[in-house]
Amino acid sequence: MPSESSAIAAATTTTIDDLHSDVLTSTLRLLDGPSLAAACCASSRLRSLSSQSDLWLHLCLSTWPSLRHPRILPCLSTSPHSFFSDAFPFPNSFVAGEAQLPDELLSAVDIYHRGIHIFSRVIETDTSSSWFRGSPFLIDAMDQKTEPMIPRMIISPEDLTMSWILIDPARGRAVNVSSRRAVAMERNCYTGETMVRFASVAAAGERVIRAAVTCGEVTGQVREVVLTAEDIDGGCVSGEEAMKLVWAMMESGRKGRGRWEEDEEAKQRYMEYLGKKRRRKESRARREGVLDLCCTAVGVAVFLGFLSLTVFR
Repeated sequence: MPSESSAIAAATTTTIDDLHSDVLTSTLRLLDGPSLAAACCASSRLRSLSSQSDLWLHLCLSTWPSLRHPRILPCLSTSPHSFFSDAFPFPNSFVAGEAQLPDELLSAVDIYHRGIHIFSRVIETDTSSSWFRGSPFLIDAMDQKTEPMIPRMIISPEDLTMSWILIDPARGRAVNVSSRRAVAMERNCYTGETMVRFASVAAAGERVIRAAVTCGEVTGQVREVVLTAEDIDGGCVSGEEAMKLVWAMMESGRKGRGRWEEDEEAKQRYMEYLGKKRRRKESRARREGVLDLCCTAVGVAVFLGFLSLTVFR
């Protein structure tokens, strides 16, 4: 028979489900996205509490301060859990194809330095015009109005992290095209500026969407924040083709749970893209070299033939 102390201990055992709902909700508000999603699987009660829209709305706004913009809040408030699921994990392998392109695109940009938020911007882009769809894809997040928002502090480019969420307001879909951590850094030896790149590479490795942050030489002040698209040959991708990539990213599944270890995989994919790009360039250079040699040989043969006819006529 169980002892009296064992019976008392069993009677006084408290589980997490015995806590008051307000206490549990306050605790859940302290979790990050992946942890909050994991809490949904712990018990039926935690699942009910973790599914509250207010929790996910608070999480979205604390993770991305730019979402407080009045154009974005209606898209976010409809289903903040779905929005977070779209915008936080990396998009899975995606390939651009036929798509019904949105007529407008919202960009929510946030930059952090060592975890401290230093920059926010929301850009509204009209993607329906023939000018946008026929021109090289480029969205600029910097102008004179937003520059004073960046604190006057010394910035280390390697410590920057970035989020660039593209939102289709008509469908309420979103995708984060930034790799969060930098995939590459390039220093201009003439100006001293450092360009920090964040990227998402298509499944076939033929195209990439890149966000670039340009920092000054001495203090590292952010001077330029742009989003572009490039193909494997280094050419600019048009707005229409870039929008097909964005649509494919929005429609694709999401990979992993958005943990930081997945950033290394994003960087590895970008390095593979650069390697493939370099090999294609070298192969094209070899083909052009052979073609030039053949043309030179034909030219020399024609010249010698003409010279022979002239001399021995």
